[in-house]
Amino acid sequence: MNEQNFNWQLIPTFLAVFEQGSLMGAARQLGSSQPTMGRHVAELETQLGTVLFERTGRGLAPTAAAHRLAEAARTMETGAHALLRSVSLTRNAVSGTVRISASQPVACVLLPPLLARMRLELPEIQIELVASNAVSNLLRREADIAVRMVQPEQSALVARRIGRVTIGACAHRSYLLRCGTPHHVSDLAQHDLIGNDRGEDISRGMATMGMAVAQERFVCRTDDLLAYWAAVRAGMGVGFVADYLRREDRDVLPLLPSMAIPPLPVWLVVHREIRGNARIRAVFDVLARELPPLL
Repeated sequence: MNEQNFNWQLIPTFLAVFEQGSLMGAARQLGSSQPTMGRHVAELETQLGTVLFERTGRGLAPTAAAHRLAEAARTMETGAHALLRSVSLTRNAVSGTVRISASQPVACVLLPPLLARMRLELPEIQIELVASNAVSNLLRREADIAVRMVQPEQSALVARRIGRVTIGACAHRSYLLRCGTPHHVSDLAQHDLIGNDRGEDISRGMATMGMAVAQERFVCRTDDLLAYWAAVRAGMGVGFVADYLRREDRDVLPLLPSMAIPPLPVWLVVHREIRGNARIRAVFDVLARELPPLL
């Protein structure tokens, strides 16, 4: 037998006939025809120079040579399946570094537990987490994926809206015990307020509700969102915080449920050119799945 010319494609037919005991049974198993099975067996016997099956009234009886070949063929089949699984895992595996940009509260409160769970799902991925309130420029590749509260306008960026952040007035229990609880928006005029430093979101929002608040009315002013949250938790006054953040401290109580503060949309953003990258796509899909329930 010339090993270089051996037709290995005949082995599946041989195993099917060996296991089924007939050409018809092998044809059904492999989705082929009985004559094709017969030709394959005859060709294999010719290549090996030995008889593999004795024709009997009850079907095909394997010879001693067939039993020896079956053992080797099964070993070969097992190896082939293992090779296919290995290639499949290599092809589907995602590895490398993905850089995520998000605001401080999202990066420091929402993402860490989510990323810990993602570690189990994508163990070969490393995360670079950029905690910044500035909008990272994905066009300059300052991040691979950004969690944004504003929809990007650049055509080179792809954005998916995954939810919204609700915001409400709140204060620490210690402040309310000391200064009382406001029951109407107008009551805020008699309360200590926590506001922005250079930003104008809070003062502008209060103005739309008919309350013009001068900067001096804010007993604490900061544009750092974590410092703002720390001031609320310390009992410095009434603040305006994302509900997902407020739920982190049971002693920070929601106030004025009728106060209409527009929610902020949340967008997952990625550069169009790299959205098909396997590792970035895998992380993007996990964030799109896991972030909405947390918001």
